[in-house]
Order: sequence, then C-alpha cells, then structure tokens
Amino acid sequence: MTQFDDAYDNSGHIEGAETFPPTWEKAAAAFRRDLGARAQTGVSYGPSDRQAFDFFQPEGVARGTVIFVHGGYWKALDRSYWSHLAAGPLARGWAVAMPSYDLCPDVRISDITTQIAAAVTEISRRTFGPISLAGHSAGGHLVCRMMDPLVLPAEVRDRIRNIVPISAVANLAPLMQTSMNDILRIDTAEAQSESPVNMSPPHGVNVTVWVGAEERPAFLEQSEHLSRVWGARQTVVEGKHHFDVIDALADPESDMVRALLGG
Repeated sequence: MTQFDDAYDNSGHIEGAETFPPTWEKAAAAFRRDLGARAQTGVSYGPSDRQAFDFFQPEGVARGTVIFVHGGYWKALDRSYWSHLAAGPLARGWAVAMPSYDLCPDVRISDITTQIAAAVTEISRRTFGPISLAGHSAGGHLVCRMMDPLVLPAEVRDRIRNIVPISAVANLAPLMQTSMNDILRIDTAEAQSESPVNMSPPHGVNVTVWVGAEERPAFLEQSEHLSRVWGARQTVVEGKHHFDVIDALADPESDMVRALLGG
C-alpha cells in the first residue's frame, strides 16, 4: 500500500468497517418497505440499468426535493444502501430522490457527472419547488459538479438552493497516485476539469461543507480546501468518521438537515 492508498483508505481506519454496508442495506430495505406506496423505486433516467433513481414522497404536498448522491469512490455501491437517510427531509415535508449511476471502469468520472446531471434534470421535471443537493464522498464531488454552468440547464440549476457535500472528494489529483486509479483512470486533464476546487465558486446557492473530525486527514484537507476556495461554510463534526457522519441525514432535527433544507 502506497502513502496515497493509506491516505484514502477509510475502511482500514474504521473499527468494524465491514459491518457498515450490510447494516445500511438492511436499514434501507426496511425503510422502503415501511414507506409503502410513498416509495417509488427504479425510475429510469437513462439507458443503462443503473441509470435510475428511487423517489420517496412525504405526506401531503412536498415543500421541495432533496437529491442525495451516494459515494463509493465512483466504483462501488448503489442507491439501495441509503434509503433510510431520507427520513430527515421526509419528516420536514420534503421529497427525496436517490439516483444510482454507472461505475468505473465501465465509464469515466466525467461520464458519471453527465449521468447525475441527467438524473437531476429528470427529477426536476417530475417535481416543483426548490431543490437541495447532498452527496457523500464521491457523491459529494458529484453534487458539487452540478454547479458548473455547463453541466445543468439554467432552469434546473436556478432551482437549487442548498448543497451539502459530505466528506467530499473535491480535488481528484491525489487519487491519480493511488492503486484504485487502475479502475478510476483519472488523468491530468480529467483531474483538472472534474475537481470542484478548480471550479468558479457558485453564486446564489448556500453551500455547507460537512466532514467528520475523525476522518482521514486527507478528507479533512479536501473539505478545508473546498470550503476555502468556494468561500463556503464548513462544519467539522466531533466524534464522527467517514462512515457515520452521514447518519445525521436521517434526523429531521439535525444541523445537517437544517443546512440542507435552508433552516
């Protein structure tokens, strides 16, 4: 393992890391089952099987829509692990959509950005009111990329009010020196064009950069870098690591949900 592999190895530095994915998957399945008819699964937004999203409807008319994009270093996991995290916004009267996307090495990271833009656009066609974006790890990168003026149609981008990138990978360049780049295939050009830290700071959108205090130093540095160049607020949560910092999304009274919904 190289220095950079260790820097981005979350599982290797979290006790019981292997227990988290099956726990998430079980909680998510139970959440979808309990939500019943208010859970619409597998809504297509593109030609491949993974280009689909699940949509969770609150009771009554939705006040807006939260779109959550999952992580997994662009090469693992899917939307089915995270459904239970919709509980916080749903309890506050917001609909929640969770897309999957094709994974590396079948596609490049830039292709995934395009897919998430297609998902956000399709979700916007099916909903009314404001949109808030949240994403974890690689998903944090992807929701930040939605602020590129060339990525989303203007009428969609103008509906986005709040973004919460959680433990986001905002600078792709260091990942070029990890062994997982055999799968990701990031080159210098893509590291430049796909890194949110190289983007112009978005205007008219509230951005809160979120990270756990117990995360790998590389993720603390990534979050600090993004908040600094974007002039965004940063929240560092004591006692939380890369795998449990997202739990706050399920709590309607959490600071994370308040930031995501605008108070």
